[in-house]
Amino acid sequence: MIIVCASCGAKNRVPEEKLAVHPNCGQCHQALLPLEPIELNEQNFSNFISNSDLPVLIDLWAEWCGPCKMMAPHFAQVAKQNPYVVFAKIDTEANPRLSAAFNVRSIPTLVLMNKTTEVARISGALRTLELQQWLDQQLQQQQGN
Repeated sequence: MIIVCASCGAKNRVPEEKLAVHPNCGQCHQALLPLEPIELNEQNFSNFISNSDLPVLIDLWAEWCGPCKMMAPHFAQVAKQNPYVVFAKIDTEANPRLSAAFNVRSIPTLVLMNKTTEVARISGALRTLELQQWLDQQLQQQQGN
């Protein structure tokens, strides 16, 4: 399994059975599964998404958005509970090309990616339990495919 390091962008080959021991990057030695949302932007997005074998849940948000700010701690909490999903945030104001590429119509918008394929999307602020239930449902559907 390939995991892209959120800190340095290096691609790391990690056997699935080693994921449970929280592996570190071979290049920068930072945690490969940080258990907190990472920041993606127009510079690192393509490398990260196209090379990571883990599903990536992206929160498209903006600083001025009240519901986005309300959802942020819930997103972070669910990230701590799901080590085999990468949680990422994209500031739509700072990254207008990504916002346009995702065809964002309202924020917050969550997009679940499997490599470069969007597999699910939901708009609107979710609390911890709602977000976890939605994510579980999407991941179960992906395992069934």
